[in-house]
Amino acid sequence: MATATKYIELKTEIPGPRSQSVLARIDKATPRATSVYAPLVIDKAHGSLLTDIDGNTFIDLTGGVGVLNVGHTHDKVRQALHEQVDRFLHTDFTVVPYESYVRLAERLNAKFPGGGPATTVFFNSGAEAVENAIKIARAYTKRKGIIAFERAFHGRTLMAMTLTSKVHPYKAGMGPFAPEVYRVPFPYPYRCPYAQGSLQHECDETCYQAIEQALMLQVAPEDVAAVIVEPVQGEGGFVVPPKSFLPWLRAFTERHGILLIVDEVQTGFGRTGKFFATEYANIRPDLLTMAKSIADGVPLSGVMGRAEVMDGPGDSQIGGTYVGNPLATAAGNAVLDIFEEEDLLSQAEKQGEYLMTRLSAMQKKYPVIGDVRGLGAMVAIELVKDPQTKEPYSDLTARILNYALHHGVIMLKAGIYGNVIRFLAPLNTPLDMLEEALNILEKAFEEEGQH
Repeated sequence: MATATKYIELKTEIPGPRSQSVLARIDKATPRATSVYAPLVIDKAHGSLLTDIDGNTFIDLTGGVGVLNVGHTHDKVRQALHEQVDRFLHTDFTVVPYESYVRLAERLNAKFPGGGPATTVFFNSGAEAVENAIKIARAYTKRKGIIAFERAFHGRTLMAMTLTSKVHPYKAGMGPFAPEVYRVPFPYPYRCPYAQGSLQHECDETCYQAIEQALMLQVAPEDVAAVIVEPVQGEGGFVVPPKSFLPWLRAFTERHGILLIVDEVQTGFGRTGKFFATEYANIRPDLLTMAKSIADGVPLSGVMGRAEVMDGPGDSQIGGTYVGNPLATAAGNAVLDIFEEEDLLSQAEKQGEYLMTRLSAMQKKYPVIGDVRGLGAMVAIELVKDPQTKEPYSDLTARILNYALHHGVIMLKAGIYGNVIRFLAPLNTPLDMLEEALNILEKAFEEEGQH
């Protein structure tokens, strides 16, 4: 049982009896691929607090895996959904269009990094956005090759899974994969294989040379349609590349007539302190994928890009029955209203500053925290057995997360080795709530770090 707290309230052991009953039914009713991380069953949630069916209230630092940047069940989103339900639920935009789709596209086009003219098309999931971005790139360039990065995650449909780097649990036994995909290194300052992370500018130069060499050894640049990259790698471990990386990559692609696709599914919608993380690089991509926090949990994704490129596919070559459905676009417009009214970008910066300061202080006390890194509120810590060897400490990571969960804080891991703890709290999470959560995390290091 947890000690006295302001926000966390634990009334039972975790999982409680009612949650245990539903969890047992999950095992019988759903396949093992839908394995559940947190052994609790939600009853309700608002903001950054989640209450299970046993009456236990948790601080949620996962945000539905980066989906809830405006928080659980924001009142403005709920109101927009209620109003839309009363009007109509579905037409298929390409059969009978509706204004909310157009308005959301217009508002997002105005935010395209580097400026317009830009256009947007909507889909249902991040993976679907990635699949269609590749189709658009190939249609426009008349080329086939796609370059992806080590540790990348782009989804679990066929092309998206091919682009994804992590074999277990995503790709093992799932081949054959899509052809014409080539993989190159991604700059990882903490684990630079070329300069051992000793000097970041060395990591820059050597990584960039390795990327170019790897590409030249695999495929002719004139056969490459696009490079797809996450501005900050998400599932790969919240890896923040050097500031010069995206400008270098943009220049490289332009030299060879290759399109640049930035995957902002997890980094977008204010997570990094900018509306899109690409803005930090001061570049103009050709295509941008978005999803997750675009509609506060209502399934919606999109591809935005230079208008000329977006017009590469012919009529009906991209789309789908449910894409950009009226409920989702209503929620999406409400999310943009919330960003404007609550100044969530400045809140993201403040959250990130707090997390980096507090976690850096913890790093000095606990050497197992090998790295503290982040951009805006997209922050993570990487656990290692030894700061010198940097051997991943995956089992301790699991124990830390389990301790936190059973004391009222829900967090997730990331990284190829499962040794990274990532923070994806709603951007409007009160700082004293974050403090309460991090107090639990620090207690976890005190108790579990001794084992």
